[in-house]
Amino acid sequence: MDPYVIQMNGTLPSVLDVHVNIGGRSSMPGKVKGRKARWSVKPSDMSNKTFNPIRTIVDSMKVKPNPDKAMIALSIGDPTVFGNLPTDPEVTQAMKDALDSGKYNGYAPSIGYLSSREEIASYYHCPEAPLEAKDIILTSGCSQAIELCLAVLANPGQNILVPRPGFSLYKTLAESMGIEVKLYNLLPEKSWEIDLKQLESLIDEKTACLIVNNPSNPCGSVFSKSHLQKILAVAARQCVPILADEIYGDMVFSDSKFEPLATLSSNVPILSCGGLAKRWLVPGWRLGWILIHDRRDIFGNEIRDGLVKLSQRILGPCTIVQGALKSILRRTPQEFYHNTLSFLKSNADLCYGALAAIPGLRPVRPSGAMYLMVEIEMEHFPEFKDDVEFTERLVAEQSVHCLPATCFEYPNFFRVVITVPEVMMLEACSRIQEFCERHYHGAEGSQEECDK
Repeated sequence: MDPYVIQMNGTLPSVLDVHVNIGGRSSMPGKVKGRKARWSVKPSDMSNKTFNPIRTIVDSMKVKPNPDKAMIALSIGDPTVFGNLPTDPEVTQAMKDALDSGKYNGYAPSIGYLSSREEIASYYHCPEAPLEAKDIILTSGCSQAIELCLAVLANPGQNILVPRPGFSLYKTLAESMGIEVKLYNLLPEKSWEIDLKQLESLIDEKTACLIVNNPSNPCGSVFSKSHLQKILAVAARQCVPILADEIYGDMVFSDSKFEPLATLSSNVPILSCGGLAKRWLVPGWRLGWILIHDRRDIFGNEIRDGLVKLSQRILGPCTIVQGALKSILRRTPQEFYHNTLSFLKSNADLCYGALAAIPGLRPVRPSGAMYLMVEIEMEHFPEFKDDVEFTERLVAEQSVHCLPATCFEYPNFFRVVITVPEVMMLEACSRIQEFCERHYHGAEGSQEECDK
């Protein structure tokens, strides 16, 4: 008998009469040998290994804000929260047009529409780092782009190099996949440049990739061309590919310049991740991308094919946003980008100046993105055990919420988001000053003297 036969009882089968005979054995329901019938449903190893330090730390903060002061959240990396940074009307209109066209209600290819990938390739193409549609993978936000890159480059048991302080998602994703994370240091005294010697010392035969985040979350730093060239020299010397997280690419202040990493090297293979979220101020639209830079054919077809296969696990990013992409990239006026950056720089300067004047705090001046990091001179705040306790009390007393940098593997700092309205930023800085003045202990003197 053919091993795949539909057996029918009678002339026309009912639903219950039809079953598949595989290899001559009936597959009708029955007791399965060797399995005791009992409930035992447990979470997977991957779910158990998935740990988001930001959520864990923030969710464990039981403290309530001061009821007499309105809450000011300087903790959320979402520029849309306060309504003061809307996207451009051209961006919104592009989405309306795509929706009204009725062309984008079905499935797209898992890596995105060819026309949309051509638009990204054209937008980011330059002579130093040429791109074609085949070099583009569209994803559900930059986070998925990073996940796919890690999944295609590293196996369980290998390791990746991640910045400290750095975006916590790298570690969350890697460890859930059984990939070891090795942390390389950024140096606050050098505007968060990489400690290149320490970075290179971490590389071994199991190192699968180096993550470079520029401009940086949480630091707001922007690497110079010369520093990026030194990073690339390490990668070339050690034959380690780079995952470039450039979601904040071009979001740099007027006194800095963003250098896409791939434009500075032809011999280091780079997967560059970006998206609409931050530059176009639409993080909820969930459109990201991977740019494959491989001019020496080191990745070859295998990495490209691997990314395509991984993208097929789900059916790709939102089709309506893909349909709007051409208009978003071509019609968004330069004035929109300029105004956004002018606002961010103004707020950054305001915040940096205010916090730098507070005894016990040492902010590091940012050059881009939407953040700045502030060192807490803990010896002057002895009643607080660490940055987590410091920021908890700041919420309790002043209703100002900043993220403790323990979330980014960097204790005794905190991160400030600079996208809030200017009046709110001024008020927050004033409350932080009041808080620090209340709890500050000078180099000499007793608690009683400090309280006077």
